[in-house]
Amino acid sequence: MMVEALRLLVTLLLTALGYTLGSRINPAAVDADPSAIRLVGALIGAGVGYVSGGLFGRGFRRRLDVLPQRFLPQADGQELFAGAFGLIVGVVLGGAVSAPLIALLPGAIAWPLAALIILSLALIGARLFAMRSHDLLTVAGLRPRAPLVARRLSDEEPSYLIDSSAAIDGRILELARIGLIEGRLWLPGFVIDELQGLADSAEKSRHRRGRRGLEILDALRSTAHVDVVVLDDEIPEVEDVDAKLIVVAERSGAQIVTTDTHLAKAAELRGVRVLNPAGLGEKLKTSVAVGEIVSVPVSKIGSGEGQGVGYLDDGTMVVIDGASERVGEEISVEVTATTRTAIGRMLFGRPA
Repeated sequence: MMVEALRLLVTLLLTALGYTLGSRINPAAVDADPSAIRLVGALIGAGVGYVSGGLFGRGFRRRLDVLPQRFLPQADGQELFAGAFGLIVGVVLGGAVSAPLIALLPGAIAWPLAALIILSLALIGARLFAMRSHDLLTVAGLRPRAPLVARRLSDEEPSYLIDSSAAIDGRILELARIGLIEGRLWLPGFVIDELQGLADSAEKSRHRRGRRGLEILDALRSTAHVDVVVLDDEIPEVEDVDAKLIVVAERSGAQIVTTDTHLAKAAELRGVRVLNPAGLGEKLKTSVAVGEIVSVPVSKIGSGEGQGVGYLDDGTMVVIDGASERVGEEISVEVTATTRTAIGRMLFGRPA
C-alpha cells in the first residue's frame, strides 16, 4: 500500500512535469500540434514516473524498515502513542517544507511534490518516534509501568544474557527471589521471538513451554533484586539463536544464563562465562555421604521389587530397598550409594 501510494504521487508529479515541459516547446520548431506535444510529454512523464515511482517506493520502504535495529511486530500501547505523535510531527514538518514549493512552483508540479514530501516525513516520524517511545515518554513525564525496555547492552556493569531454556526452566526466578542473582538481566529480542514462536505453536508441549517462558520473564519483572531489560542487538549476520547469544556475550563480556548443555559447552569453548541455574541449584543442595542416616518420607512404590521412593527437603530422590510397604511413613534410612543422573543427584539406601 505504501509503495503504491508513493508510486502514484511520483507518477502524478512526473506527468505534470512532462505536460509542463511539453507546453513550453515551440510547436514551430518540431512541426507538431501543441496539444499533441503536451500529450506526448505527459505520457512520457507518466511512464517514467510509474517505473521510477515503484523503484522509489520499494527502496523507501526498505530503508524505513531498517531504521531501527529492532522494531517489534506487535507494538504496545506506548509505541502506538509515540508513533501517532511522530506521524503528526512529520505532517507538520512536511507542510512547513512544502509551503515554499507550493508558492514558487506551478500547481501541477507543486501539489504532488508536496504530498510526496509530507507522506515521506510522516512515515519517517512515526517509525522513529515509535522506536524511541520509552525515552520520549520518560522525558514527557509519562513513564510506563516497569516495561521490558528496549536498550543497548553496556559494558559498565555486570550483566546476564537470558537464554530461552533458562526462562522455560524457571529456576532463575527462584534464584533471583532469594537474592543469589542480582543486577540486570538482559533478554535479547531474538530470544523473545523464539519464546513467542513456541507459545504460538499448535503442538501442546511447545505451546506450554513457550507460555511458561514468557510467564517466568513477566514474573522476573516484579522481582526486587533484578532489572529485566530487552536488548535490541539483532546480529543480522548470524541466523542461529545460540550463535547470536554467544556473539553478543563475546562483544559485551556478559554472562549467558542457560540450561542448554550444548550451548553452555560451545560458549565455554569460546571463552564466554556461563551460569546454569540447574547446576547452581544442584550445588546448593545438602551434601549427604554414604553411611549417613537421614529421615525420609516414603511417598510411592519404586520400580524395583520391594523398593520405595522418597524425597529429601531439597528435592533429592531417595530409592529405599525394602520400603514398598511403608508408603506414607517417615522412616530413617541409611545411605548406601549416591549417583548423578541427567535430572540431578540420586541416593540409594535401606531402612536403618
